[in-house]
Amino acid sequence: MMTPMMRTLGLLACTAAVAVSAQRARPESAMADAAQAFLKTLDSAQAAKAKIPFNSEERLNWHFVPKTGERKGLVLKEMNADQRQAAAALLRASLSEQGYHKAATIRELEKVLHVMENRNPIRDPELYYFSVFGDPGEASTWGWRYEGHHCSLNWTLVKGKTIASSPQFFGTNPGEVRVDVPGAPPKGTRVLGREEDLGRALVKALGDEQKKDGVISNTAPNDILTGASRQAAIQEDKGIAYRNLTKDQQGMLLSLIQEYTDSQPRMLARQRIAAIRKAGLDSVKFAWMGGLERGEPHYYRIQGPTFLVEYDNTQNNANHVHAVWRDFKGDFGMDLLAMHYQASPHKVARAK
Repeated sequence: MMTPMMRTLGLLACTAAVAVSAQRARPESAMADAAQAFLKTLDSAQAAKAKIPFNSEERLNWHFVPKTGERKGLVLKEMNADQRQAAAALLRASLSEQGYHKAATIRELEKVLHVMENRNPIRDPELYYFSVFGDPGEASTWGWRYEGHHCSLNWTLVKGKTIASSPQFFGTNPGEVRVDVPGAPPKGTRVLGREEDLGRALVKALGDEQKKDGVISNTAPNDILTGASRQAAIQEDKGIAYRNLTKDQQGMLLSLIQEYTDSQPRMLARQRIAAIRKAGLDSVKFAWMGGLERGEPHYYRIQGPTFLVEYDNTQNNANHVHAVWRDFKGDFGMDLLAMHYQASPHKVARAK
């Protein structure tokens, strides 16, 4: 008899060929093709749920908590096997293999929580939603979102060519799996382990004088400071600047940033790094709050002129991670859309 984990592995194998071709193609084309293929598998009632007007306020209404029954889109629970395969292909076309693995494993962690929380019904790997905003196509302006507990991934395409890929939120509870649950990720799994380990390695590599700038508080906040805001707010200009790090430390900071960018297809990851370099690496700052040892509540952020990364691990005895990438002007493609609508006026949803 096929177990749930076997079915998951089978789904990964079925979409492997799509992933290879998607990473070779322009990500815009791969996403548009996969979105069209997904929508074609749906009946009229399902399509009415999955398709939402591009200028709808719902496109900006993102979150990373369960929100059972409140999300818009088509939920996995309502899809048949072929539709699930097409949905997985869309997600896989929109992420790197690394990013797809994180998203898939985060969903499977719901099985762990279901057992840990006495069969809590809201802990369900079937409660993840696919929402397509507008009409996907080679020359279209459209977007889509994959969202459920601890995962909110958003893409915006302008004229089928330019992509915004934020907000990008990944979270894990538990941060490290400490119980064995049949069909779930095994004990010891740390989906966002590199985000934690690379950040801690950097702060511990700082010298005493550097820590005066880099460690801005001995107490970590209870969550990421920007929450699920529609527009990311620039945080305090605190932390140690890239220019004040040694060459080795600079390499560590770049590796940490790249861990976040590399969840996206290679072309998009490179675009993010290029934008950071263009805005100026020297002014990028790393700030740590909380304890320096594993198991102690901690938080860090990386902030530059154009972007913000926040990582928080304080809840559930520091075994519950929230990590987000925000673009100050690029979330939901708002800066790209502004330029587009200046050239071709339309009504555009505004962040609130």
